[in-house]
Amino acid sequence: MVAGATDWLDGWLARRLDQFSELGAILDPVADRLYILAVVIGLYLRDIIPWWVAIALPLRDLFLWGLVPFLRTRGFSALPVHFLGKAATFNLLYAFPLLLLGEGTGIVATLARTFGWAFAWWGIGLYWWAGVLYAWQVRPLLRETPRRTSPATDHG
Repeated sequence: MVAGATDWLDGWLARRLDQFSELGAILDPVADRLYILAVVIGLYLRDIIPWWVAIALPLRDLFLWGLVPFLRTRGFSALPVHFLGKAATFNLLYAFPLLLLGEGTGIVATLARTFGWAFAWWGIGLYWWAGVLYAWQVRPLLRETPRRTSPATDHG
């Protein structure tokens, strides 16, 4: 919860103070992915989520990280984040604590488990949908953007 709250606060402050950095634009999504990976592993080890969820989420990130070398040949380090990706992350960041809370007994745990799985299902679906859209964005970039040469091999 602290990680999610500080991530939100960081973004809110950056927008409010009109601050931006290239490093922050790269590190923020990486931090989100690492948070999701750590939580997925923890929830799987506690038998809160099934194995296929523990594989599906990191598999999507591995798929997208596999596109980064192709993007770099055109001078890009990452794709711009779009609303669908933010919605997917939002759903997952709500699902995880609710699923953990849902491991208890009583009405609160039952509600937490129900809402947690609702957020998880939407999050997983949106996460993969966003991943496919990100991959689809790479196609025109590779086709329309000229290949960059490294400074060491640029003789022009």
